[in-house]
Amino acid sequence: MAAERIGVIDLGSNSLRLVVFERLGAAVFPLFNEKVMCGLGRGIASTGRLNPEGTALALVNLRRFVAFARALGVDHLAVLATAAMREASDGEAFAAEVERQCRVQVKIIDGAEEARLSAIGVIAGIPEADGVVADLGGGSVELVRVRPGSFFAGHTLGQGVSLPLGPLRLAELGDSTKALTETVEQALHSAPVLRAANGKDLYLVGGAARAIARLHMEHTKYPLHVVHQYTMMRRQAESFFDIVGRQSRKSLERITTVSRKRLEVVPLAAFILRRLLAVASPQRVVFSALGLREGYAYGLIPAKDRGSDLLIAAYMAVGKRQSRFHLDGDRLQRWTAPLFLNLSERAARRHRAACWLSDLAWSEHPDYRARQAYIRSLTMPFAGSTHADRVFVATALHARYGGPVEDPVKEATGQLLDEDSAQQARSLGLALRLAYTLCAGTMELLSEVWVGRTDGTILLEIPPQTSLFVGETVQRRLDALARSLGAVAVMRPREATLVAGG
Repeated sequence: MAAERIGVIDLGSNSLRLVVFERLGAAVFPLFNEKVMCGLGRGIASTGRLNPEGTALALVNLRRFVAFARALGVDHLAVLATAAMREASDGEAFAAEVERQCRVQVKIIDGAEEARLSAIGVIAGIPEADGVVADLGGGSVELVRVRPGSFFAGHTLGQGVSLPLGPLRLAELGDSTKALTETVEQALHSAPVLRAANGKDLYLVGGAARAIARLHMEHTKYPLHVVHQYTMMRRQAESFFDIVGRQSRKSLERITTVSRKRLEVVPLAAFILRRLLAVASPQRVVFSALGLREGYAYGLIPAKDRGSDLLIAAYMAVGKRQSRFHLDGDRLQRWTAPLFLNLSERAARRHRAACWLSDLAWSEHPDYRARQAYIRSLTMPFAGSTHADRVFVATALHARYGGPVEDPVKEATGQLLDEDSAQQARSLGLALRLAYTLCAGTMELLSEVWVGRTDGTILLEIPPQTSLFVGETVQRRLDALARSLGAVAVMRPREATLVAGG
């Protein structure tokens, strides 16, 4: 039987992290996420052994993490050890001690496998990924070529490589910029896979990379603090990495969104990434919140669920759980489709996602539904959503719950969506508002009514001789939808016995 609750303990060179995922069909959601900065790989380049203080700290927290995962009822628990454990002379002995104390198998994975899992995590969250994934850990950087397509549809992965680069390892070279530069450039020039990013994208994974993304968000006052799919143009990234690479930890400590222990490695991480950009010459740098742990969890998805669009799978899973009745977002999309003709593939996916999330805020106080729907949908951990996707869905749900056009809650993040898309999102939200007025969340009732757009008119056809679909509220919401689409509202009894988007 396929695991429904998956625990992954990532025993890295710098950090130890437990993530417990819940699988809902093809969607995987983090239920619990906690990290401890152990620094297992600190000093390994000179001693060849794991850091003694790090192993002591790791053992205490590994016992807790294993016990916690079991208390949460995981069906599958994996402990994955990476660069420090595979390179240290005492790595296998420490793994054996962990297994003895925790009664769980430790899997020391090689560099190619680490790169593969990180790449799967990235393409699970960014199906259109085309370029090179770079997973920067404390002791190494893994590189792998990815091309567009779904992981479940056989997304093509290149051969992964692991380079002996990482902030903890380079820290042992001291403050010699020349030694650092020579070491990094020699390693990077031995990896031809980086040339595959030329003119394409570089996808950055790892705690230090995410910390740098947060620093840039603070620096630019970016309005949405969601690292996944945060994007920088290459020149912008080069300039910022140069700045961060010259900073001391003390100068960075005023940034409260990054832990102090993580800040220790950020300047060296920026130094490595800056040299990496010089070799790869990507068009853009895209940060991924999904990596090795998510790649492992998605690898456990059963074959029967592997035809799913992961973006929609996530929205469907949340929508079904949060709705009052038996929500069918696809039926809602079919019902609203005659209002929005010739949609692009991206726009159609956005519409479908919004329809599946359209009953999200029904339990909130009426005065706060629009605001809560906007904020919640904007920040949910959905794989596959760009920041513009998030704002589109949030804008649609804000209108679906009667939010005003000019609302301060949308002011900051509204700039992430172009004007035409924002208007389309609002119109979709008003169409959904009308749909819920007509059916009250009981999707079967939509089979009795039809809405469409023709010759400057928004037409609502209802069954003859019925009081179910008429009234002041229906007319008011139909009028609001028509105004949004620059049309005139018309309601009339239908002539055929059945018209509908069931």
